[in-house]
Amino acid sequence: MPEQDQPVVEPFGFLAPLPKPIPTPAPEPDETWPLPGGTAWVYYGEGQRGLVRPVLLADGFNSGPSDLDELWDGLERGEFPFVSGVRQRGRTLVLIGYDERSESILRNAEAVTAAILRAGAEQIGDARLLVGGFSMGGLVTRYALAKLERQRVDHRVGVYLSYDSPHRGAWVPIALQNLAHFLTSVPALSEQINSPASRQLLWRHVESVGAEPRVDPLRAEFLAELDRVGGWPRIPRLLGVANGVGTGQGNGVPAGESALRVEGGWFTGTDLRTQSVGEADVARLKGVLNEHQITTSGLPELDGAPGGTLETFGIAGDKLKVTGKVTIAHRTVAFVPTVSAVAIADLDDPYTVVNDLAPERSELDDFLVAGRNDPHTKITAELGEWILDRLPD
Repeated sequence: MPEQDQPVVEPFGFLAPLPKPIPTPAPEPDETWPLPGGTAWVYYGEGQRGLVRPVLLADGFNSGPSDLDELWDGLERGEFPFVSGVRQRGRTLVLIGYDERSESILRNAEAVTAAILRAGAEQIGDARLLVGGFSMGGLVTRYALAKLERQRVDHRVGVYLSYDSPHRGAWVPIALQNLAHFLTSVPALSEQINSPASRQLLWRHVESVGAEPRVDPLRAEFLAELDRVGGWPRIPRLLGVANGVGTGQGNGVPAGESALRVEGGWFTGTDLRTQSVGEADVARLKGVLNEHQITTSGLPELDGAPGGTLETFGIAGDKLKVTGKVTIAHRTVAFVPTVSAVAIADLDDPYTVVNDLAPERSELDDFLVAGRNDPHTKITAELGEWILDRLPD
């Protein structure tokens, strides 16, 4: 449908947590570091002046530049005050953001690399660093550290941490990816799905309406480059946590059901369905002038898989309500399956019972899965305390 024939819908995205009201501003950092392609905000540990036993954590995916206020709000003002937990232990916290979060992982790794080298050079004492990140940030830091080792650079890192990071890939329903490209009045949505980082992160990607879901060439190139530098850093201890369970129990979203249906207005007849196996009709996209039927083949029932969740159908439905009546039957689906977050199996079998596998099957040295399928990157006491207990000496 031509863009002028569609109503204007407020921009939104599918690959980040549901937008919240403008958060209370974060405290002023003790230091702010300009980085190539990013910024680091430095907070000294309680009672400290200067960098002492630094903990460096990188931001995840979204569109636009990293927002310190949003980052701080998510880390400190939820169920578990993670920032306070780090600083109360006398650690300097360095939060690493990017000028553009949807830029290539390889590009944003330059900001992370610069922050690691500066922290190692300026820290007081000789304690090993903890370096990691949330969601995409875990992949950015994984690559940066592996590349430094490949270059024989001493990064001084003792512990690597990934927090619900998609080591095996992330999932956005094929129906929603097609909707992103169908809503031509919201070009930012298609641009987000087709951004370099999105193409690298998504297990299966769709670049246009009706295109075949595939491993995007940018993802293939990223995985090849990651393999070229060794896949993982070898010097630090590798830790990871998942926001999903290890029991194989899904999030309750059934396969093959209508998740979002438009029953009035511009897009009446549009119906997005949850992913099912075999030959599956996953979407009917209907506008005033055109219509698309979207079918997939051979994809697993990923929407209901155990793992960190996002309100992907809920976000889309809430925004589409401005164009007419919308029924949202299933707001939340899996985004980073547990098997991906703990690097232990592939998304072809997302219901793998991680708890029944030998821990050595994971590419991480140690990991923790959640007691329930929680929102992606949610900081819980369960996961936060486990991490704080494993800070390097």
